[in-house]
Formats: sequence, C-alpha cells, structure tokens
Amino acid sequence: MNSKSVPIENPDRQETNLQFAQAAALWELPAPLSTCDVQLDESTVTTVRRHGNPDGPRLVLSHGNGLAIDLYYPFWSMLTNDFDVMVFDIRNHGSNKVGAQRNHNIPTLIADHDLILAAIVREYGKKPTVGVFHSFSALITLLSFSDAYSAMVLFDPPLCKPTANELEFIQSAERMAATIRNRTVRFKSEQQYAELLAIFPGFARVVPGVRELMARSTLRRSADGEGYELRCPREYEAQIAEYVRSFSPLLDLSTLTCPTKVIGADPTLPFTYLPTFNLSHVSEVDYDFVPDASHLLQLEQPEQCAAMLREFLASQGIQ
Repeated sequence: MNSKSVPIENPDRQETNLQFAQAAALWELPAPLSTCDVQLDESTVTTVRRHGNPDGPRLVLSHGNGLAIDLYYPFWSMLTNDFDVMVFDIRNHGSNKVGAQRNHNIPTLIADHDLILAAIVREYGKKPTVGVFHSFSALITLLSFSDAYSAMVLFDPPLCKPTANELEFIQSAERMAATIRNRTVRFKSEQQYAELLAIFPGFARVVPGVRELMARSTLRRSADGEGYELRCPREYEAQIAEYVRSFSPLLDLSTLTCPTKVIGADPTLPFTYLPTFNLSHVSEVDYDFVPDASHLLQLEQPEQCAAMLREFLASQGIQ
C-alpha cells in the first residue's frame, strides 16, 4: 500500500499563530457610521470616516508620520460614546493610495488639512469642532493657522523654537530620517511585522494588541501577492522627517486662535522620536505630560490620554 507523508506544522508555530490572532482581535474597528471622500488634487482622494455619537461635539483626528489613524483606535474608541468622531489618514498613509513623492511635502499637507476640514463642515454642518492630533499631524495643523477649531488637543507635537536645544533637535531629525531609509519594506506576513515591533524600544510600552493593530493598519498586500509592504513608503516618511527640522522652528504658539492643550511624553524619559520639550513655561498653551509615557503615549496609556482630553474640553465648556 502506498503511503504519503503529511507535513506536521510546528506546535510552537501553531501556538504563536493563535496568540497573534487573539491579540489582533483585541482591537477590531467597527464600520463607520458614514464616510466622506475628499478630493485633494486631480489624482488624490482621502476618506473621512465618521464614528461615535453624531449629537456630540465634533472631534477631528489624524496621526503621526508613517502611521495610520486606525492605529489610534485604542485611544479614540474611548471617546465615541460622547463625541462625533471624524478620523482621516494623511495622503500616502493608511487607507490612501500612494501618489507622487514630489507632492509629499508640508505645504501640500497643510493645504490638504484645510480641504479636509472644509469638506467635513460642508458634509456634516457647523458645530463645535476640536482638533485632536498627534505628532506630525499636530505640526501640520499648527502651521495651517486655521481658525475653524473651537479648541485643540495636541499629543507630543514636534515643537522646537530656536534655543540651545535646536542643534539637538536637528541632529535627531537627521538620525531619524537615516533610520527610516534603512527600514525593512517587505514582510512575509503581518505576524512577522508585529513580532519585529516587539523588539523596538518605541513599542515596549504599548497596550496589548497594538503591535498587531500596527501591522494591520500600516501594511498592505504587495502588488505581486508575495507578502506585505509598508503603506507609507519609507522614502516618503524619511522626507517628512527631514522637513520637520525646517518647519518646527517656524511655529509661534502666540498666534493660536483657540484654547489649546499640549499633552507631551514624559520629558524625563530618553526620547524615542525627537527631543521632548517641557512647555510649562509657555503661557499660550495648557501643557501637561503623561508620566512614564513615550512618544506613542495614546497607544501606551489610552485611558489616561482620553481622560486628560475630556478634562480639558470640560474646562472649556465642550462636553
């Protein structure tokens, strides 16, 4: 009688697969209540997704360089009972298609921000609107000088005024850009990427399931069907990292037109992105930081970040 050998999967690998599936299931995003496509230029469209309570004050959220707004679900899911939550991906990030690299620059992204905000008002009407932005998207919003927000909450924005720390800031931005350009761009699976993130210091403090959510939200199937690749190409991410060093010193917080809270990483921790600045001396903003949190503070302590946002908005009569 002929016999055929049947390969037996490694039990350790089976257990790892199960652990990945369980972690990935921790943050399953719900379908949006509605969507709004925004034409940014002739070939570029981004989609605003509406979640939460349409009767509540409006929150508009976006993400950091190289990331995606779905990654922040552990944070903004805590706000959907009481707020009208609008989320979007910056061009060439997240659910968006990749366009020309020459258009991936800060002036273009400032114009995108203004178009997206105007489209939200046209589609959903005028109401108290709060900008809630992390890192690079916070920088874009500050540079837009928009007067459409009732308030803003900015998480660890890359702020740098010309001071003794400016050289350190520039050098950090250059190191970051060089690191990004050496980043692996293709992966066999989402699981492989999540396992790789586990060894990076920047993801050491995140809540369970975030590394798996990172894989789902920042990778897409490769065009040839062989594995996965970064949704935001590393060359695009590095280009923005280099732009930040030039644009951050231009910010003047005295020009803010609405109440603004800046929530930073713990300034006593070694920085994992750019130097963290204590802004307690700046009278134009309400500054605070999250103890024991790094640059990805919304993914490390989402409950605390949501509570601080609520407290600030309540102090402004927005709740």
